[in-house]
Amino acid sequence: MKARHLLIIGLIAVVSMVFCQAAFAKERIVFGGGPAGGTFQVVANAIQVYKPIKEMADYKVQAQSSAGSVENLRKTDAGRQHMSVVYSGHVYLGRNGRMKNDTTKYENVMAVAWLYGAPAQLIVRADSGIKSTKDLVGKKVGVGNAGSGAFANCELFFTHMGVWDKIERNAMGYNDAAQAFGNNQLDAFWLFTAFPSGAVMMAAQTNDIAMVDLDADAKATDFYKEYPYFAKLTVPANTYKGVDYDVPSFQDSALWVANKDVSADAVYEMLSAIFTEEGLAHMLEQKSTFKNMSIKNGPTGIVTPFHPGAEKFWKEKGVL
Repeated sequence: MKARHLLIIGLIAVVSMVFCQAAFAKERIVFGGGPAGGTFQVVANAIQVYKPIKEMADYKVQAQSSAGSVENLRKTDAGRQHMSVVYSGHVYLGRNGRMKNDTTKYENVMAVAWLYGAPAQLIVRADSGIKSTKDLVGKKVGVGNAGSGAFANCELFFTHMGVWDKIERNAMGYNDAAQAFGNNQLDAFWLFTAFPSGAVMMAAQTNDIAMVDLDADAKATDFYKEYPYFAKLTVPANTYKGVDYDVPSFQDSALWVANKDVSADAVYEMLSAIFTEEGLAHMLEQKSTFKNMSIKNGPTGIVTPFHPGAEKFWKEKGVL
């Protein structure tokens, strides 16, 4: 009888422990980043490791690599990722069923915050003679990972310029493209990420590089009229070794987004941790790309609906 009594007490203790653990279990939030060498993954990792995020009582953030913007859009819409980084253009096009060869309306993806501007960069050898996108005809070009925002925007722009089907396309991440470029396996490679890019810096160590004036190509056509979410910018001289001149280009914006079913409390709490003086300093420590992240810029340039948790946060801050 005594043994049975002790067994019952033991079982009750085990059951109680299980229920207590379940009660205090944190809700997992999968945050989609991007491929190695890209800024998307830096965002996801930086948010995951930030101490106030790790110490949240109810939520556990898990960074997850991905092919990039387009994959993140689809996975976030489907709920396979709860949050992620997606280009503003893809959020806009996806919501309106205008993605390339994809009329699906991705209406479950909602804006949380502006993170940084992502400019187009086309890297060539200084002695290549390539001065315009049109000069790429017949060349071997790294066009970004399949499924990434870089790839999608490369296809968009190169198709607009009439060269997409006239180049030898190589779908690969930035670091792989820089290595292939260094080994003379590519004539050029495209990036759609903040500068300075580590991949371009790596390429510049092994080759004399040049950059193509993409703004000139865009202005010579109706590119800006057709895709109004792109904005002009300039990559300053000496951003990269050997490129001692300003390079006009265009950019999209990288956004922090969330699935509509993520709780408003989770979004609000995470924004409240990151958009503080300490949180923004943490992001800047990870990469200089985030130097323009701020309360003021948080809702800048977002033309699609905000997540309710984000809307509450930005309205309280007086910027929405």
